[in-house]
Amino acid sequence: MVESSENGLGAPGAGYYAALVVATFLMASGFIAGKILLNFGFPVFLLVGWRFIVAAFALLPLAVISREPLFPRLTLSQKATVVLIGLLQTTGTLGLTFLSLRYVSAATSGILLFTNPIWVALLAPWVLGESLTTIRVLGLMCGISGVALALGGAAVSASDNFLQGDIVGLGGALCWSLSTIINKRTQLPIGTWTLSFWQMLIGALVLLAIAFGQGERWPENVGLVQWAWFFWLAIPGSAASFGLWFLALRKGGATRSSGYLFLAPLFTVLLSDLILGTSLTLQQAAGGILIGLSLWLVNRGGLHPFRKA
Repeated sequence: MVESSENGLGAPGAGYYAALVVATFLMASGFIAGKILLNFGFPVFLLVGWRFIVAAFALLPLAVISREPLFPRLTLSQKATVVLIGLLQTTGTLGLTFLSLRYVSAATSGILLFTNPIWVALLAPWVLGESLTTIRVLGLMCGISGVALALGGAAVSASDNFLQGDIVGLGGALCWSLSTIINKRTQLPIGTWTLSFWQMLIGALVLLAIAFGQGERWPENVGLVQWAWFFWLAIPGSAASFGLWFLALRKGGATRSSGYLFLAPLFTVLLSDLILGTSLTLQQAAGGILIGLSLWLVNRGGLHPFRKA
């Protein structure tokens, strides 16, 4: 495994960057598929729960091909960490994000979710020992501004649905940040695909328990188009995207990897234009330029760290 240059052990290779780009593109496609299915009438927790049940088992062949043991030898503490990652990464992040979509627009929900990198960057110096430099802070600020522009200038502001939508969406972003920090800090002796399988399965089972407890039901008259969107959401949009995300996270630092999440809202805008018929405005194009600038700044490093690793 190639360690991150943030830890002083060499720079990640081309495979790391390819994994991040593909992962963020697939994450963006999941937003499109999810919005379509929610508009059709799928209940939130049941949809997300079954999404990750399918996604988890879709990862099993990859674990077998990679010769990763499905039941690795872990201590009780390490097993508890896997459960915690599942609760944060799947139950918390995606459950809360999809719940927020019931109350706010997809653009606002996307902005809320992808504030994740700034929480990771702020926590990383103290929790992971990764340096938070002035130039990286500027990069994160550019990225947040670019996301807002690329998603049509939607602003995260108080409204009638603030407590129901905005805070719930922010909760999803914070869950993802904590999962990222824990995964990087603990360095569990478990394969990437195996960890993805277990965290998805654990999180999905909790989501299904919540769904059944609330009496959610699968909608009637689900057609081939809806099934196609569901399986896209479950396999490329979930299994592949989050598997690649964990793979990239292990090859690079938490701050470096999370900075690339700014690509996901940009891809969401482009896919929305292609699939949902929205138009790409000059404002959104400017957002894309800011996102590109933020990626360059975040990965460039720089001098004058607020706290050295």
